[in-house]
Amino acid sequence: MKTAMIRLRMSMQDAHYGGNLVDGARLLGLFGDVATELLIMNDGDEGLFVAYDNVEFTAPVFAGDFIEATGTITKVGGSSRKMTFEAKKIISPRTDISPSAADVLEEPIVVCRASGTCVVPKANQRKNQE
Repeated sequence: MKTAMIRLRMSMQDAHYGGNLVDGARLLGLFGDVATELLIMNDGDEGLFVAYDNVEFTAPVFAGDFIEATGTITKVGGSSRKMTFEAKKIISPRTDISPSAADVLEEPIVVCRASGTCVVPKANQRKNQE
């Protein structure tokens, strides 16, 4: 199984709601980037994300949080690629201490899980799949 990971900080531009809460769609965008990397690794082509079949938001994400998003190809069909995704909060700001304080979390917090399907047309597949 192929796995990919992206890690980044949510900025104030990512905050969409009161209290600097980040829109859940931002996490799905990260999953899309992870899926693209997985397809390139697996097929040599970016492919297309067809559908999510499950999305579960499990904890809030705020501006300043560092998020690690991972994805795994779980099943390879003729042109379809089933994938699972997970996003975890790994660093959280501590504005209660100072404007620039932050903590690395001892236990990352799962903030979102999802699964979905991507497609790479056979004509675009350039690599041998496992």
